[in-house]
Amino acid sequence: MAQGFLKSFDKKLEVRSAGTAPALQVNKLAIRVMKEVGIYISKNKPESIDRYLNSEWDYVITVCDNARESCPFFTGKVKHRLHMGFEDPSEFMGDEEQVLNEFRRLRDMVKEQFYIFYKDNLK
Repeated sequence: MAQGFLKSFDKKLEVRSAGTAPALQVNKLAIRVMKEVGIYISKNKPESIDRYLNSEWDYVITVCDNARESCPFFTGKVKHRLHMGFEDPSEFMGDEEQVLNEFRRLRDMVKEQFYIFYKDNLK
């Protein structure tokens, strides 16, 4: 979701999203709630962070609460490391409507926090 929002703020940004234990596909509920706000992430593919460890980055931002502890050390040049902790939406419990509402709540939080980051650091 963070990648989708950052790219929606500025199409010229180079944004990569990767995880320490990537899923086989983007979560269907994440796709659904992002589509509700006009951002299409269904063609995105989860990637392993290992692919990017030796690259040069302006920012490396961890977003899931548990990613801060499990994120490996980047051996490439990283100008700024940030952590913006959010709950892992794949761990939400309840019936479909409850989980969907939690995804929406998280989506809105991610949008707000990443817009502040974008406005303060990238604009």
